[in-house]
Amino acid sequence: MKVDDLVIVSVDDHAVEPPDMFDQHLAVQHKAIKPRVEKDEKGADFWIFEGRRAGNIGLNAVVGRMREEYGCEPISFDQMRKGSYDIDARIEDMNVNGILSSLNFPSVVTFDGSLFHKFENMGNALILLQAYNDWHIDEWCGKYPGRNIPNALVPYWDIKETVKEIERVAKKGCHAITFSDNPSLRNQPSVHDAHWEPLWKACADNEIVINIHIGSGAAAPHASMASPIDAWITTMPISIVNSAADWLHLKALKDYPLKISLSEGGIGWIPYFLERADFTHEHHAAWTYADFDGRKPSDIFREHFMTCFIDDRFGLKNLEEIGEDNVCYECDYPHSDSIWPHSPEYLMRTVEGLTDRQIDKITHENALKLFQFDAFGPMGGKENCSVSALRKLSPDVPTQPVSYGGPAPLQPGEERRRVTSGDITKMFSDVMLADGKLAAEMAETD
Repeated sequence: MKVDDLVIVSVDDHAVEPPDMFDQHLAVQHKAIKPRVEKDEKGADFWIFEGRRAGNIGLNAVVGRMREEYGCEPISFDQMRKGSYDIDARIEDMNVNGILSSLNFPSVVTFDGSLFHKFENMGNALILLQAYNDWHIDEWCGKYPGRNIPNALVPYWDIKETVKEIERVAKKGCHAITFSDNPSLRNQPSVHDAHWEPLWKACADNEIVINIHIGSGAAAPHASMASPIDAWITTMPISIVNSAADWLHLKALKDYPLKISLSEGGIGWIPYFLERADFTHEHHAAWTYADFDGRKPSDIFREHFMTCFIDDRFGLKNLEEIGEDNVCYECDYPHSDSIWPHSPEYLMRTVEGLTDRQIDKITHENALKLFQFDAFGPMGGKENCSVSALRKLSPDVPTQPVSYGGPAPLQPGEERRRVTSGDITKMFSDVMLADGKLAAEMAETD
């Protein structure tokens, strides 16, 4: 297979919420609670939700920047590539990167929508979450049929409303939700609690895939504040292993045909993970009472879980141990791990040694089947969906890296040093302090 012949679907990308996101999706009586975007004295754009400043609008949305500036988070919309937040520009960037279809996670409202969980008025939180879903499904995904796979938020602070929202979005053609990989860290019951039984049933009844994204509850720990930040970035995808082990023992997997997607977690660790899970079961089940109905944990994993990769050559060399039906591709646009606009070329080197049949599965077939998504029909046939065909649709898209300034110039006598976890933690702490100061000032004004 040649690069031009690849058909690529990404199951992990991100949308930066545009300023007009809520404009068309709130009833007249709810306009007063509409979140808005403002600009501070430093030129930073920020969202105001329930009178409080939300986090960074484009956290890690650095695609298209010079790599030397990756650590300089964009503070305004004009400091990030337009495709991060504008659907027309996103389609152009998908074309030039040879990406047929994409599943997107939120940004400012967090990967699992936990921003809404922090509202004081939970009725308003529900209204805005539903408006977010309508924008995401009807505008972001609906404007270009076949190009973006719907992925809804659920108000999982309220199990009854969660079931209602799943049923509502399913009627709109959405077969995926984003959920916390560990809701107990969101002040909710563990996934092993009977509290979630209606959720499992609703997902099974409506054929909904549960996406659990890294950082949607559990997080990769910093070894120390003095550690180079590279160490944290290296372990970030693999941090989902603890949640994967937890979900693998979910009783609901015995009761329902659930599908769980481990988003942005990589695949190279999975062969050992499955080997270890089987070993643990064989040696410890007698006293732990783990019960897989006579099957091995690895069998359950291959039946219920999907994984994805960007650059995992080792994982693909061990594809037989993972399962060729359990692997998808991810682009991670517009984050710093994305290799836009060279995904097809990089992917072609990564899949070296696989058969054409295996390549078709992991590049698009598994994803389209999992999410029950028709990409070929709206595009007029598969022949219009290849890397070559898509790139011909957008031949003039600029792709050269752009500089927005940074890192800060060295002072006289200062030497460049390694960036540490402490540096990055302080950077975000400063942002949080600024947000808190603004919130206090707004409260005084009110």
